[in-house]
Amino acid sequence: MISATKKWIFLKVSSVVLIPLMLWFLFNLVSFYDKSYEEVLLFFTSQPTKFIFSLFIIFAYFYSALSISEVFEDYIENEKLKNVANKLLYLSAIVIPISTLFILFRLSL
Repeated sequence: MISATKKWIFLKVSSVVLIPLMLWFLFNLVSFYDKSYEEVLLFFTSQPTKFIFSLFIIFAYFYSALSISEVFEDYIENEKLKNVANKLLYLSAIVIPISTLFILFRLSL
């Protein structure tokens, strides 16, 4: 299978997975408006929330990295610059979610 086809399939699958996760997150985000810090912290430290929020973060960064990579492919002419930009993008798409999840899991300690 062509790499562009794989990328397209991954974009479509991750976007479908993100829809219910985004709805879940938005629904809960709206409910935070009148809650105290302790209630929000309790929400994020509960086990099901950690798992669902982890999935949301991972899929969101995966989707955004693939989308931005397509922009690089379309608008950066220089191959070296395009490769460096893509590698930095993929590195940040790994480091940022891992650090976010690490902080989330450290909240409950």
